[in-house]
Amino acid sequence: MTENLQLGALLAACHWIGQKGWSPATGGNMSVREGDDHCLITESGKDKGSLTAEDFLLVELETGLAPGGRRPSAETGLHTMLYSRYPETGAVLHTHSVNSTVLSRVERSGALVLEGYEMQKSLSGQTSHLDQVVIPIFDNSQDISALAQKIIASSEHTPLQYGFLLRGHGLTCWGRDVAEARRHLEGLEFLFQCELQRRLLEAK
Repeated sequence: MTENLQLGALLAACHWIGQKGWSPATGGNMSVREGDDHCLITESGKDKGSLTAEDFLLVELETGLAPGGRRPSAETGLHTMLYSRYPETGAVLHTHSVNSTVLSRVERSGALVLEGYEMQKSLSGQTSHLDQVVIPIFDNSQDISALAQKIIASSEHTPLQYGFLLRGHGLTCWGRDVAEARRHLEGLEFLFQCELQRRLLEAK
């Protein structure tokens, strides 16, 4: 494994995510870009709250394979898709929080639209609560290659920005580096909690 200055930041983010309870059991997966052709991604079956540097595998973006027979996350193909399609992406975080999982099922359309929240400005490029933030929702699938192709096809007419939800599964978000990806994750989780609370109150 080559030295990656972002790996320390990613480890800290993983431990923070674990403390938040956003990746219970061994759920979730996190990665950071390693040059033009690789990323470092969590090994399958690891508790994200207690990861060490040795729990990250160097994976080829083209193949999604890691050397030495070790098994990267089952959803590696979604990470490699993002790095390949969006070269500015430097880190990807996939979590299984209660709020993102429930909202992805409550919202029956193909996207969660957030508007009217000041915290939308935690997302890069957002300058007003009056704008809309659109987070696409895709049906969950165990066929990651097919799912990645569906996401790519959707992004042809609705470019991905900040993150997407998998229905009944959780959030995948990203940024230019670990710090931005972490800020997007925290901002979106706050917004998801607000939106879920709003819907519950309005339903009474």
